[in-house]
Amino acid sequence: MDDVLDRLSAILAARKQADPASSYVAGLHEKGLNKILEKVGEEATETILAAKDAERSGDTEALVQETADLWFHTLVMLSHQGASAADVLAVLEARFGTSGLAEKAARTSGH
Repeated sequence: MDDVLDRLSAILAARKQADPASSYVAGLHEKGLNKILEKVGEEATETILAAKDAERSGDTEALVQETADLWFHTLVMLSHQGASAADVLAVLEARFGTSGLAEKAARTSGH
């Protein structure tokens, strides 16, 4: 699974510098953070709706497709801000062995 994220991260990094006329990702970067966040929000909403539909129908195909779109646009957002999937994976890996409740409490007490 890491290989897919590594390959996608490399492609996103290359397309960040590409011609916006020929690259969707470059076009998003050119339009700026607000446009990227708009896409993340749109995809999050579509993912939520797909999850509700999947709960009723039992068919998760649309949910998986929308989640892929959400992850993709989230990776574009991270790239735009100079972060990466590797950064997120490192945080997730550090959380192994920690209770979700304890981890959440540690985050909220630190803010």
